[in-house]
Amino acid sequence: MRWNGHMSRQVIAPRYGDPGVLEVREREVAPPGAGRVLIRMRAAGVNPADTKQIAGLFGDDPAKLPLRPGSEIAGVVAAVGEGAVGSDGPIEVGQEVVAYRVVGGWADDVLAKAENVFPKPGPASFAAAANLLLAGTTAAHLVDAASVRDGDVVVVHGASGGVGTLALQLARIAGARVLGTTSDRNADLVRRLGAEPVRYGDGLVDRLRELAPGGIDAALDCVGTDEAVAASLALLHDPGRLATIVAFEPVLAAGGKALGTGPGADPGTAFRNAARARLIALAEDGRIEVPIAATVPLAQAAEALRALARDHPGGKLALVP
Repeated sequence: MRWNGHMSRQVIAPRYGDPGVLEVREREVAPPGAGRVLIRMRAAGVNPADTKQIAGLFGDDPAKLPLRPGSEIAGVVAAVGEGAVGSDGPIEVGQEVVAYRVVGGWADDVLAKAENVFPKPGPASFAAAANLLLAGTTAAHLVDAASVRDGDVVVVHGASGGVGTLALQLARIAGARVLGTTSDRNADLVRRLGAEPVRYGDGLVDRLRELAPGGIDAALDCVGTDEAVAASLALLHDPGRLATIVAFEPVLAAGGKALGTGPGADPGTAFRNAARARLIALAEDGRIEVPIAATVPLAQAAEALRALARDHPGGKLALVP
């Protein structure tokens, strides 16, 4: 293929630290090599993991600087390398796609491995599609680890968050009745997505017990607070069906499951990779949605991370060109 290179913006972290270290720099875009795709970014996902990466919580090796944040995007294929075949067959220029996992997704143009590229679900906006797969695969792992099935009563802690909104939808698809802990501000969102909102805070166990006097079958913890863990254990028939992505130590000590990156946790890499195609299909069919709280210009990536930590926005944030 013939390639006419051009300059493009890239958000980088030249050193580890808080979001304020982020900079926007110009770079020349390389043509895609064999098995790779160049995607013109239309939206990029924003996740708590991005803040942790920039802070050095996943490792602070100076040799890895500058960091290029952003692991999931949605956009339009601009160029295709030789033999680039995605999950749905050969990838074509002009195709609307989602890519996860990528490196350096907070950029105008992003190179991705073809096997990590999927057709964008038609009903989803670019912002929603860009935020589907990281949170969605995490949510799917929670539902699987807690063995959620038809007829269960399930509690999702942090039900209005990025992972929580998808976990409650996937639990509902599995046939469960879902109680979702949330703030009063985000109760309507939780209700719209098919769960029964329950205000967190003092008296949570009593409020949950009033709705589920027979106890609960599974608990999916997306927040990791002492309250979430204690309430789950007080109501669960089997503590082995408590799964968390945050509170590893107390949940493992109680006999539950810890998922993600950390001591004793199951990263579930193979499961999460396999879940991507199913999530794309569910979104294509309109069976799951990703609520978007706001879109933020690429150059304001630092403010997006600050808002994510500060505001509990009740939906995902997306960076846009």
